Amino acid sequence: MRSITSIEGNTQKLDGGSMFGNAPRALWQRWIEPDELNRIPLACRAMLVQESNPKRNILVETGVGAFFSPEMKDRYGIQEPEHCLINNLQAAGVSHEEIDIVLLTHLHFDHAGGLLSEWREGEEPYLLFPNATYLVGEVQWQRANDPHARDRASYIPMLITLLAQSGRLEIIPEGQQSATLGEGWRLHESSGHTPGQILPEVQMPEGPVVYPGDLIPGSAWVHLPITMGYDRFPEQLIDEKRQLLEGLVERGGRLLFVHDPFVAMGRVTKDAKGKYSVEHTDEQVRALQR
Repeated sequence: MRSITSIEGNTQKLDGGSMFGNAPRALWQRWIEPDELNRIPLACRAMLVQESNPKRNILVETGVGAFFSPEMKDRYGIQEPEHCLINNLQAAGVSHEEIDIVLLTHLHFDHAGGLLSEWREGEEPYLLFPNATYLVGEVQWQRANDPHARDRASYIPMLITLLAQSGRLEIIPEGQQSATLGEGWRLHESSGHTPGQILPEVQMPEGPVVYPGDLIPGSAWVHLPITMGYDRFPEQLIDEKRQLLEGLVERGGRLLFVHDPFVAMGRVTKDAKGKYSVEHTDEQVRALQR
């Protein structure tokens, strides 16, 4: 038996133009309305998978967390001072000490920062989830240790050091699956946003559920031409997106979005003109077993 629950982390406001790349504001503001600073609201949503045989709690991503100083929180539009993911996990009946595996699609701060404790003046942050194995893809790990100038600011050097020293870091070789995750899991690889992003697929009775990370950060980005200004290789990303979506249409699959402020999950569809979208959407996913 396996269940899926969406866990909300800290929210952000980022520049809408950056989030929608070369799409004009006249188009993207119909999907998400910007504020007076041209920023749009964004979730940092994790996926909690609870399995009964063997019994274990698996967390996909940790959001941005609350490790930034107040000044940096303001710079990156982080809305809450407390560590919302940890609080919302507790509300779902799971403490961070009870998480057995943390799978990270990639190591950008808005996806992995939640591994760190809350900011405290004069104190160094430390790793949370003390009993978990941390899963990271080999190519992304290499990237985080030697980032390009274009995305160096997206990584947290202190976090990379702490993960390396933890003794609980598992690097998944390129092109391979994870023996730790085992049956019922499949890892897709994507490098359009950042080299070596891994996207977990969980098999459920009514079809697979994929956590698409920053390949498809929200329902608006399901449209093939829509990419982010943060994407390293937009044309490659579009090809990767098409391949993933086509497979999910064929198999009746669903997506659980990390950054969509309104939609947590939806089923992928394709119309007669070849346009992809999501239907039967949920604002929150509570212990889904279907």
